[in-house]
Amino acid sequence: MNTLRTALDEYLTIRRSLGFELQRVAPYLYDFVSLAEQQGVSHISTELALQWARQPATAQPATWAQRLSIVRRFATWCSAGDPQTEIPPQGLLPHRYRRKPPHIYSDDEIVRLVCAAAELPSNGLRAQTYSTFFGLLAVTGMRVSEALKLDRPDVDLRQGVLTIRRTKFGKSRCVPLHASSRAALQRYADQRNAVFPKLSIPAFFVSDRGRRVTEWSARYTFATISRQVGLRVPAGKQRHGRGPRLHDMRHRFAARTLIDWYRTGVDVEREIPKLATYLGHVHVNDTYWYIEGVPELLQLATERLAEQHEEAGS
Repeated sequence: MNTLRTALDEYLTIRRSLGFELQRVAPYLYDFVSLAEQQGVSHISTELALQWARQPATAQPATWAQRLSIVRRFATWCSAGDPQTEIPPQGLLPHRYRRKPPHIYSDDEIVRLVCAAAELPSNGLRAQTYSTFFGLLAVTGMRVSEALKLDRPDVDLRQGVLTIRRTKFGKSRCVPLHASSRAALQRYADQRNAVFPKLSIPAFFVSDRGRRVTEWSARYTFATISRQVGLRVPAGKQRHGRGPRLHDMRHRFAARTLIDWYRTGVDVEREIPKLATYLGHVHVNDTYWYIEGVPELLQLATERLAEQHEEAGS
């Protein structure tokens, strides 16, 4: 086995033991090591790292920079035991990160997506799984990965509480459910149990084959339905991945909550830490971002500030 591949196995083992899942990082690094093996290289060099990072050629500069940073972190670790390792200098692939403006789904768009999902061809459970799954994302603001990782014991329909474990930042939290959401999840659970009375896995959301739904499958299905209901143009007419995203369900929840608070006179400054906790944000600044990222929110915040100045001056 190539010494670089051995080093990668050790690197991933150590980082996972520290709590990192590395679901995206690991495939990237194995691909990088495969390139090194193809070229007969057993040590990381800046040239090799740049060659790999600039793939694919059509990717955005931010993607290239992210790929290089992944290799750079691995190279830093390798350098402790291999003096021939070159650590790519920072700033080789500079870029300015610009957070993509969210698409704030309208109520009608959510209804169209959920109804279209309910009409998916299915051998047993696919339509019910995706219509319920999309609806849950819309009304709770959960991350896609969090909803897919739900196990049956995490869904307490008697108390109306979801327990979110193994979150993006390793923290757990509870998400309360509205009575209508509890009813929808109960209907799905009954349908799932009827189709799979002896389910061998703990997953709450399962596929037609009785397996946990994967994030790739969820995103692919969402993209297909989005085109069907007119939220994305037909495949082949624009670059892959353009248009409203499944993650924008989370943005919709956060933005709509803040908009409702501003319109009803709630003290947003006081309440926003609660929303940050509910969403599982590590820093409240991640929640404040919506005020800048959503034009309607920025306008409402500006108007509220102007009112406060007028009151202070009167």
